[in-house]
Amino acid sequence: MTKAVKIMKKMVLFMIALVITISIVRATAYDHVVGDDRGWDPATRLSGWSSGRTFKVGDKIWFAYSAALESIVEVGSREEYETCDVSNPIRMYTDGLNSVSLEEEGNRYFASGKEESCKNGLKLKVEVRHPLSSILDIPTTYELDSELVSFAQGPAATSGTTHLTGGTTLVILFLGILLLQVGLF
Repeated sequence: MTKAVKIMKKMVLFMIALVITISIVRATAYDHVVGDDRGWDPATRLSGWSSGRTFKVGDKIWFAYSAALESIVEVGSREEYETCDVSNPIRMYTDGLNSVSLEEEGNRYFASGKEESCKNGLKLKVEVRHPLSSILDIPTTYELDSELVSFAQGPAATSGTTHLTGGTTLVILFLGILLLQVGLF
């Protein structure tokens, strides 16, 4: 068998493994109903509901609430979330049943549209992770004594340039290891 045939066989195996990996990652998206059967309700302890849950890119979260009594806002910063500053939301939800697609990694902050309800705990922080991060169990952020510490992403990208997110780096690392295993490098 020639060297070119061996390389082609390895490339085919690599492509099969890649397709299987992508299929598995995409097939594991979940719909999370915030607060379970109680929904978005002042009596629901949302921090307890969200602890132990993993939210990944591709998942959806669903908010069910009484539109006559409540609204939900998404705020843009941790500070707005912690202080319940709902005066400048980036999104508002008022229909009583809303789904939010988690399309990228990072933290998302949701709070009651009523400042008083928010201060009484009706708010939710969602840390969205890359789908492979739960497989490899490599966190991208840590919380130490109320200070958020995250791995540096490098300088901010300017127009015409790109940068890698933590999840992209994990995928490249996985593919590199796979290539080493099949002997392409």
